[in-house]
Amino acid sequence: MAGDEGTANTLEATPTWAVATVVFVLIVISIIIEYLLHLLHKYFHRLKRKSLIQALDKIKSELMLLGFISLLLTVGQKPIANICIPKSVGESFLPCKSSTSGHAVEETKCSDQGKVSLMSREGAYELQYLIFVLAMFHVSSCVLTFALGMAKMKRWESWEAETRTLEYQFSYDPRRFQLTYQTSFGKRHLKCWSDNRLLRWPASFVRQFFNSVSKSDYFTLRHGFIMAHFAEGSHFNFQKYIRRNLEKDFGVVMGISWWIWLFSVFVIFFNAHGFYNYLWVPFIPLVMLLLVGTKLQGIITKMCLDSHDKSHVVRGTLLVKPSNHFFWFNWPQLLLHLLHFILFQNSFQLAFFTWTWYKFGLRSCFHHETEDIVIRLGMGVIVQILCGYVTLPLYALVTQMGTSMRKAVFTENVVKGLKKWRAKARKNLALRNHPHLAQLSLDASLETSLSPGTSPSFSVHDASFSTVDFDRPSDDAEYVALEIREAQKAQGETST
Repeated sequence: MAGDEGTANTLEATPTWAVATVVFVLIVISIIIEYLLHLLHKYFHRLKRKSLIQALDKIKSELMLLGFISLLLTVGQKPIANICIPKSVGESFLPCKSSTSGHAVEETKCSDQGKVSLMSREGAYELQYLIFVLAMFHVSSCVLTFALGMAKMKRWESWEAETRTLEYQFSYDPRRFQLTYQTSFGKRHLKCWSDNRLLRWPASFVRQFFNSVSKSDYFTLRHGFIMAHFAEGSHFNFQKYIRRNLEKDFGVVMGISWWIWLFSVFVIFFNAHGFYNYLWVPFIPLVMLLLVGTKLQGIITKMCLDSHDKSHVVRGTLLVKPSNHFFWFNWPQLLLHLLHFILFQNSFQLAFFTWTWYKFGLRSCFHHETEDIVIRLGMGVIVQILCGYVTLPLYALVTQMGTSMRKAVFTENVVKGLKKWRAKARKNLALRNHPHLAQLSLDASLETSLSPGTSPSFSVHDASFSTVDFDRPSDDAEYVALEIREAQKAQGETST
């Protein structure tokens, strides 16, 4: 061997007690981590938080994917190092002005040909560190962002409780009439700049930093959602519905899509010296985040303008109508994918900085300029706080104003009861449309009930939809009645 590898001991020359100790420590650490994840899974299951359980499973799958990539790098170190490329190509797009690293032993094959390796074994080994740091930063960044968002939305619980007070019912009494611009929501959004798109965008940009979600915004959007999907005066808990949706979105954000991986490859490619990527790459997540926040504020203003154009006089409170046309490409979920991209890229920036600091030092060629360090750290912290404490609560509220309500409108108990009712309804409908199946089912019941060792019993299939078996009562069970009535009507039309 040559170089440092000439003095390195292989497992043939390593004491077995040393190998056994290292393996034992690694196994213990792995078992502890697996046990902690299992305890967290049981805790979410006890709280009946199915969305958080799915998010935890997504974290496990992503960690497994990153671990598999790291394993491929370990196995493929030598084959990758034996891929030879011309020296002129190997000296292009370097992250530093000049390369001072020597040839490793695995480059002997390439050096004999006057070429260099595509990536040395040491380079593949260092890349594994980057993958590990990226996994830790991505998980931590997502958890911190949603924790900040939940902390800010905590006060929405008091706003939701206020909707059940006599003072709120008096203030928003449907028998009261007032002009649109006299409402608190109208006073906030009906300004001189509201009708002008060129002025509305700068105003919406600034507004996201100052009381981005006011009480009047919450009450008005809540009222518009309930009036669009439920009966007037309904006691639907809008705050819990938002929280359930946000937990489902958390599971989406925890994953890493293929197009996000491709952009990460793009960022690594432009990390070469001469591109000055620290002057523009760290700003991409910030610019996109500010653009999303501006769009969300603009949607609230446009909904107010739309209601004002339809009627200048309101009854009780201003009624906004949910619709997908307020969103980009009529697709509210696009905002979630943008937030997903922003969080991952910000995590990648912080992970890349931490990795280069650990492996090469703070003043390496990756961060030769002081501005590079300040910009990367500053943008990473700003995006993290701004996304969690400002944009995420705004997103959680505004995206509920699409044309269709999401499945999280029902609690887990109601969903479970609806599935049981649907299965029973399909079975009853099949028996009604095919009477011979009902006769076969009755004969089977008679045979079972008259068999030796059993007491006589008869099973009669009731085709009625009046009974729905839920595991336990739920606050949202009253909204299932509409679904049941529609199914009854559909079944009556089929039978006739």
